[in-house]
Amino acid sequence: MPEIETSLGTLRRKRGFSAIHLAEEVGVSRQTIYAMEAGTYVPNTAVALRLARALDTAVEELFTLADGVPPPKLRSELAALLPGSGVILEGQTVQLCRVDKRLMASALSPVQWYFPATDAVVADKPGSQRKTRVQIFQEEDDFTNRILVAGCDPGISVLSRHVQTAGTELVLTHRNSSQALSLLKEGCVHIAGTHLTDEASGESNLPEIGRLFPKNSVAVIAFAVWEEGILTARGNPKNIRGIEDFSRRDVSIVNRERGAGSRVLLDSRLKRMRIAARTVRGYDDLAPGHLPAAWKVQSGAVDCCLATGAAARALGLNFIPLVRERYDLVIRKQHLDLPRIQNLFDTLSRSNFRRELEGLGGYDTRVAGQRVL
Repeated sequence: MPEIETSLGTLRRKRGFSAIHLAEEVGVSRQTIYAMEAGTYVPNTAVALRLARALDTAVEELFTLADGVPPPKLRSELAALLPGSGVILEGQTVQLCRVDKRLMASALSPVQWYFPATDAVVADKPGSQRKTRVQIFQEEDDFTNRILVAGCDPGISVLSRHVQTAGTELVLTHRNSSQALSLLKEGCVHIAGTHLTDEASGESNLPEIGRLFPKNSVAVIAFAVWEEGILTARGNPKNIRGIEDFSRRDVSIVNRERGAGSRVLLDSRLKRMRIAARTVRGYDDLAPGHLPAAWKVQSGAVDCCLATGAAARALGLNFIPLVRERYDLVIRKQHLDLPRIQNLFDTLSRSNFRRELEGLGGYDTRVAGQRVL
C-alpha cells in the first residue's frame, strides 16, 4: 500500500489542466504526472512545490500521508448463480445483472457464442498487396476515434470497456507478442502489447523492442504486472508441480505458437532443465492465446498449459505460478499526442479500471500508465 495519498488527478481536472499542460508547467514528463496521480511515484520537494503553484493550492492539498488507512472494501451482496453455469469456485469471475428483484451472476463462457461487432463486409477478393474493397455499414463513421491494438492479454478488454467512457473505442486484434511488435513496426497498428522476457537479462520487453525499433522511435507504457504459470485441472489430478513434469509420459500439454511469450518461457525452462521438446506430449499442439489454451485444459483435452493466473481464475483452474512479467504497451512517438491516446493514458490511471483488472486475479496495476521507455 502506498505511504502517500494524492488528490493530484482530481485537482488537475478541476482546474482544467491536461496532463501534457501540467507536465510542461512543472517540467516533468506526462507519464510522471500519471504515475504521481496513480500513487506509484512520489515527487521530490521541488516538483511538489511547482505542482502546488501551478494548481494554485497547497502541497498538503495535493499529497497527504496515508496513516495506514486500509483501502475501502468491495461491497458485498448475495447473488443467485445462473442455472447451468457448472461448478463455480471461490475467486472465479462472473458478470452481474438485476432481473426483477434478483441479482443474477453469470460465469464467463470460455467459448464466445455471439457474433463480434462488425463494421463492413469484404466485397472483393484480396489482391497481392493485401488490399480489398469493403462495404461499410455506417454511412458517416470515419473511424478516427478508434485505436487499433494488437496483443494477447485478455485484460485489454477491460481497458477497452473503460476507455469508451471518454469517447474512444479500442479495436482489439489478437496477436502474440512477436506478431504484435511486427505489426507496429510495419505501421499497421497504433499499439502493440507484449510480454517477452529476455533470457540473458531477465528484463521484460525492452531488449526485444530495442532490437526491433530505432532508438527514440517508440514509447513503452506499462499496462500491468501479471503472473504466468502452469494451469491444471481443478485439484491437480496429475500432481503436476513444475515444468519438469512435462516430460512425464502420463502428462499432455497444449503449447503456443512461435513468438508467443508463453512459448518463449516454456522453451527457456525446457532448455534450462535439458528436457528435449520431442519428449513433451503436445509440444506441437498449439492454442492461439491464453484463454484458448486454458479452455483446452478445462475441457479435459490436455492436462496442462502455460498461461496467466487471470486465465486460470476465469475458468476455475488450478494455477502454479512460475514468473511475474510486465505486460507493456508499445506506441510510436508520433501517436502519443493524439487525443484518443491521451484518453487511454488517463484511463490507465483510474481507480475503477485498476480495481476491475486486479479483480480478475494475478494482475498488479500499480505500474499502469508508467512510461518505462
